[in-house]
Amino acid sequence: MPLPEPRLGVRIQSAGTSSVPGCEKVPMSTSPRAVQRDDAERVRNLLEYEILDTLPDPAFDEIARLAASICGAPYAFIGFVDWSRVWFKSHIGFSSRQIARNGSACQFVVMEERPTVIDDAAADRRFPPRGIALDQDIYCRSYAAAPLVSPSGAVIGALSVAGAQPGMFNRSCLEPLQILARQVVTRLELYSKNNDQERVLRSRQRTERALTVERNFVSAVLDTISALVLVLDTAGRIVRFNRASESTSGYALADLAGRVFPEELFPPEDRERAIQLFERARSGKSGSAREVNWHSKTGQMRRISWTATSLTNAQGEISFIIMTGIDLTAQRAAEAALGTSETRYRQLVENSLGMVITQDLRGTLLSINAHAAASLGYEPEQMTGTPLRDYIDEEHRDEYDRYLESIERDRECEGRFHFKQKDGGVAIIAYRNRLLDLPGSEPFILGYGIDITRQTQAQDELNALMSQHESILEAAGDGIWGMDLEGRLTFVNRSGAEMFGYTPQEMHGLQMHALVHHSHPDGSPYSLGQCPIASGLKNEEPVYVNDDVFWRKDGSSFPVEYAARPLVHGGRITGAVVAFTDVSERRRLERMKDEFISTVSHELRTPLTSLRASLGLIVGGVLEKRPDKVSQMLEIAVGNCDRLVRLVNNIVDFDRIGSGRMPLSLGNWDTLELLRRAVDAERSSTARAGLTFHVDAQPARVWIDGDLILQVLGNLIQNAIKFSERGGQIRLAASVTSEKEVTFEVQDHGRGILPENLQLIFDRFQQGDASDSRAAGGAGLGLAICRSIIERHGGRIWVTSTPGRGSSFFFTVERSSPDGESEGQNADTQLTNRTEDEGDIGLS
Repeated sequence: MPLPEPRLGVRIQSAGTSSVPGCEKVPMSTSPRAVQRDDAERVRNLLEYEILDTLPDPAFDEIARLAASICGAPYAFIGFVDWSRVWFKSHIGFSSRQIARNGSACQFVVMEERPTVIDDAAADRRFPPRGIALDQDIYCRSYAAAPLVSPSGAVIGALSVAGAQPGMFNRSCLEPLQILARQVVTRLELYSKNNDQERVLRSRQRTERALTVERNFVSAVLDTISALVLVLDTAGRIVRFNRASESTSGYALADLAGRVFPEELFPPEDRERAIQLFERARSGKSGSAREVNWHSKTGQMRRISWTATSLTNAQGEISFIIMTGIDLTAQRAAEAALGTSETRYRQLVENSLGMVITQDLRGTLLSINAHAAASLGYEPEQMTGTPLRDYIDEEHRDEYDRYLESIERDRECEGRFHFKQKDGGVAIIAYRNRLLDLPGSEPFILGYGIDITRQTQAQDELNALMSQHESILEAAGDGIWGMDLEGRLTFVNRSGAEMFGYTPQEMHGLQMHALVHHSHPDGSPYSLGQCPIASGLKNEEPVYVNDDVFWRKDGSSFPVEYAARPLVHGGRITGAVVAFTDVSERRRLERMKDEFISTVSHELRTPLTSLRASLGLIVGGVLEKRPDKVSQMLEIAVGNCDRLVRLVNNIVDFDRIGSGRMPLSLGNWDTLELLRRAVDAERSSTARAGLTFHVDAQPARVWIDGDLILQVLGNLIQNAIKFSERGGQIRLAASVTSEKEVTFEVQDHGRGILPENLQLIFDRFQQGDASDSRAAGGAGLGLAICRSIIERHGGRIWVTSTPGRGSSFFFTVERSSPDGESEGQNADTQLTNRTEDEGDIGLS
């Protein structure tokens, strides 16, 4: 689309054009895709200079400063335009290093690809009313720029000057700006060529170093390998003679360098065979190894197996011939001796308890001893002449194929065969086989193996047992660690490490007493001499401790019970193993049980005592003449019976909810009706306590078990009654807090709850203050029951409180959908009716 026209009074000048008011529209001569391709090519050209985000350059700063001086401009910069920004290599008069490309003046210089003068940017619709932004508080109205054009013709940026006042520049500024712009590009080209030269130089240096390393490596390899290596030029002259060749022949390289198959090394009858091997390699043909006799300087004759291969240069021309030889003198002598003792060998083979086989290079069995054949369930005659591969277990036949390739190449191989026995079992044979080439016979493979099936099975069973033991240790909920005689940890299971706050790797090798057992529960030092674990290890006897503490990484401690037992290996003590249990939860439950027993016994004893006293006065006839007192005693008795009923019902309800035996009977309830019923149920109690209700309910319907939610509201109201002063007010509210949720609130103006108790009051047998259960009564189960009921409904319950000003209890339940059911209810949900007499205690 065309560029926006400037506001009236704007004058834009470009090189080769006259100054005219307004701005000429730029027609879209190319498609957007073509523009994008051109811009991508331009940015690619810019990135080749590697100039973006580099450090300031004094040379570029001087060019920018010179442009500012020539044009009388307070601001000047050299800006490069990439995809999204204008980055300043040099900037004079302001501190910003870059600005956004969109809306910048440089963007239009790049697009128009020609020098530009803007008289008043504030009147140009392409820019904000304040002008061209260079920095946070710097806006310019005058602007002149020359494009930075690379040798390929791409405009990569602009050399620009700017001023705060309009009309500061004219076309006379463009020529010096163009000259300086060419200087910028010239310097960029110089830097680019310097960088290219440096890269070429570094590449050449790396290549030379690599070649030096490679030459040294090849030389070292040639001198360290046991094989004999001769390097010949294409004329057959010796140019390299490795250390193994010098040692075997007794000659030095200086004695033979430049000579062609010297007579000192090659006897006349063998020299021709060596030359033929060389000629085949020189002609580019590969050949099998050839054995040639070799004279040593001492006169001994050595039997050498030679192979030859050609080494080509970069042009594919053969430069050198490398002949590699293996001294087979001892091997051939042994083979000759073996041939002369074949009878003794056969006897030895047949009587061997291992596997002795021979096979040709195709893998066909030439012979197998009777014991080996019998171990597979066959006779030797049945197996001879058949492929050994047929007896290999199917899962391991690929390994056997690689074995044949390896032994033909390396002439020796060792490993394991997995044989399939005739009865379906698998026999594992550890073998070491060798390729033999005896005079007068075809090459064959001689193999010897030992049956390791039982050892392998035993090792597998041992590994499985060790894995099982490790799994048991990792699965154990208790902590277990082992240590050596110095008390340093040798192993610890994950549960133990987590109890200490470490990873097993962090603890390995550390002295355990200093790490986790260094202090008594009161923080006083716990010396190693007092440590029961160390004493048990020293006295070589087990230790059991049920009241101690260990210390965590974060400096906190936890109570433990532990047992330590010495580890015995080979009849001597090698360390100890310690198993420990974190008893924090057990201690907490014990305290909770004690508190429960104390609270419930008090809660039972107090109303029973009052009840007994009231009824005793009536039965004893003491109040016969005072009927008003009889009525008062009966009210006291009824009140205490109600208190006992609530206590027992709370205990029964909590047990049923905790065990999942209290199903929900869900229905559609109105919030106002729900609060009204809760108020009616507790109105007599509030009247006796001198309290009033205030109900504030936003109309809404909820999907709940109405009886259980009324129980929650009743418990919260009873709490508010207990801890409110006479004349106070209890506020009940219900509000819609989201599309799917309604929040209920019960607020009192009592003495409030201490901040440290806010997180505890919903736990079992907990109250806002240690004195509450005595002063106001209650077993500390009411709020725990409330939390369980609300959580069964999928809601939340919490409290906010200010000591001395009262508390507000909140809980949420799910709203009903327009059709009267819960918005989260599944169509397949089965609702169970709850009977009124299930576990409840009532009064008739």
